[in-house]
Amino acid sequence: MKKIASFTVNHDTLLPGVYVSRIDGDITTYDLRFIKPNTPPFLPNPVMHTIEHLFATYARNSKYADKVIYFGPMGCRTGFYFLVRDMSQQEALDFIRETVKKCAEHIGEIPGNTAAECGNYKEHDLEGAVKALNEYYNKLIDCSVDNLKYN
Repeated sequence: MKKIASFTVNHDTLLPGVYVSRIDGDITTYDLRFIKPNTPPFLPNPVMHTIEHLFATYARNSKYADKVIYFGPMGCRTGFYFLVRDMSQQEALDFIRETVKKCAEHIGEIPGNTAAECGNYKEHDLEGAVKALNEYYNKLIDCSVDNLKYN
């Protein structure tokens, strides 16, 4: 079988940051890497779940809402994939940085956190999510489009 693109990235050298994972026509997949691969502790499921709810909600309520395709967790619990269409890499990076900051500043109820809205509504951790988002935001401050390529 052909190896998928994400398995060709050297995870031994990958650091936290933002990377262009792939480009498919007008859709770009970004790798939002919160944790250095294979270096626990990994993001706990409740933290990832909360970040997913926050980021997806803020992104889909932004001026770029019609360009957002998907935001979701990586199974390895080291980050998230974010898919957008028709955005420059600078716009996407600025948007990611802005959205992470908004999520880290979130106060109140977690969006979509009822039994009717979520398939696992009891497994969230807002405090842990805010901590992880703030740590990640600090890694994004100096990030530029020059840093978006895997090493």
